[in-house]
Amino acid sequence: MVAKSKKEAHFLVALIPIIMLVGLLYLNVKIYADDATYGPNQIALLIAAAIATLIGFSLRYTWEELQKGIVRSIKSALPAIIILLLIGALAGTWLLSGVVPTMIYYGLKVIHPSIFLFAACAVSAIVAMATGSSWSTIATVGVALLAIGTALGFGSGLVAGAIISGAYFGDKMSPLSDTTNLAPAMAGTDLITHIKYMTITTVPSMGLTLLIFLLLGFGAKEASNSGDVELIMKMIDSHFYVSPILFIVPAVVVYMIVKKVSAIPALFVGVLLGAVAGIIFQPDLIQSIAGVSGNYFEASYTASVNAMFGEVTAISPDEMELLSKDEQNIAGLLDAGGMAGMMNTIWLIICAMCFGGVMEACGLLQKITKTIVSVVKSAGSLIATTAGTCIFFNLTASDQYLAIVVPGRMYADTYRERGLAPENLSRTLEDSGTVTSVLVPWNTCGAAQSTVLGVATGEYFMYCFFNLISPVMTVIFGYANIKIRRIEPNLKNDVEVKSNDELLDGASSNEDN
Repeated sequence: MVAKSKKEAHFLVALIPIIMLVGLLYLNVKIYADDATYGPNQIALLIAAAIATLIGFSLRYTWEELQKGIVRSIKSALPAIIILLLIGALAGTWLLSGVVPTMIYYGLKVIHPSIFLFAACAVSAIVAMATGSSWSTIATVGVALLAIGTALGFGSGLVAGAIISGAYFGDKMSPLSDTTNLAPAMAGTDLITHIKYMTITTVPSMGLTLLIFLLLGFGAKEASNSGDVELIMKMIDSHFYVSPILFIVPAVVVYMIVKKVSAIPALFVGVLLGAVAGIIFQPDLIQSIAGVSGNYFEASYTASVNAMFGEVTAISPDEMELLSKDEQNIAGLLDAGGMAGMMNTIWLIICAMCFGGVMEACGLLQKITKTIVSVVKSAGSLIATTAGTCIFFNLTASDQYLAIVVPGRMYADTYRERGLAPENLSRTLEDSGTVTSVLVPWNTCGAAQSTVLGVATGEYFMYCFFNLISPVMTVIFGYANIKIRRIEPNLKNDVEVKSNDELLDGASSNEDN
């Protein structure tokens, strides 16, 4: 029996699942507010995926073909899911060991409120550039910086925006980053050329970002609450052994990542080191969390495992009852959710991958982007369209790798045919695909960072100035024809282009972004 040839969806039909998704997400925010990501948005993604499936059936795609698309999409997110679980365990053992409390303690001592936002952004950028990992940066120094910032009186969304801005700048400019290697591979240029060409738009974007945070910091000098600072330092002093020696644990993790050890084994080592440090330096806390006395081996094992998988707190329930409401909020800085705290985010990611997988498998995403490309005329409009396509894939495919791979493959030939050097494309992929992923609540990056920091995407996205400025900057440079490198048009692309699956597998093996 001859298989029926597939039909191509009309542009407006391809938009139906997206319009339905946007409508449901808006309804969820209106009804559930901050609780929208704890179930309602997951259901919205599945409903939109079901609608896309029905459209796929009408285009003569079988369920087996669509299911393969879903499985392929979820597979691409599996490394991110494992990293999320390890970050949850890391948060638990680094609380147990006193690593994060120690970072908070010394940070409160040395960082002045007027320069805190500037410093948080700069420190995050330096660490991310050294490690090539925004995820690891945010999960380690970012968590500590958030606690310091809120103790100093800054809003959690503002602090999270400073941390994320710095982390994504460092990740984007680091030769160790997977996306920084993936973008030039897709465009057909080399890594060094790509990084040099990125500085043209990225440095001004970061300069503006640092200036904004510096001005906001000076304007918020009076926001510092010395009473809260003293209280949290007193709480840390009374519940933890605080010493610079505990910085050895994060230093080892950073060193491993700098040495190009993949994020998953590096974070796992960090989890184990945190547990060992807790057993050595925090015996009182170990016994308190474990609820075991007289057998320190059993207490150590119980407390370490509890910290890895479940919620742990340095403040006992009896102590918590004696605190005021404001003091209880401050004491929340000494809590960690473990792997269990990541499960809602993982659920969100899986549902998002189902939607993106169906949309790609039946050609709906490709139809939308192909229609948009058909009306592109100038170099500026091509760059703007590329940036918009990357953002579109972050919104719909919910994965930053797809937001780089698919537009990169789509536009590579078009750039060459129009006499534009491939580094124009690779720069645009990073300026828009990499940095905007964290702004989307159901994207793997947005879901992960909001969970790790405990700050909703809706609270921090307007303060991620670097992430917001970067795509605008690349479009401005495109239309103004600033540093747009040209080549002879219609040159044959001799660069070997791998399949989407091969590229995603390669990126996923080093996923830490």
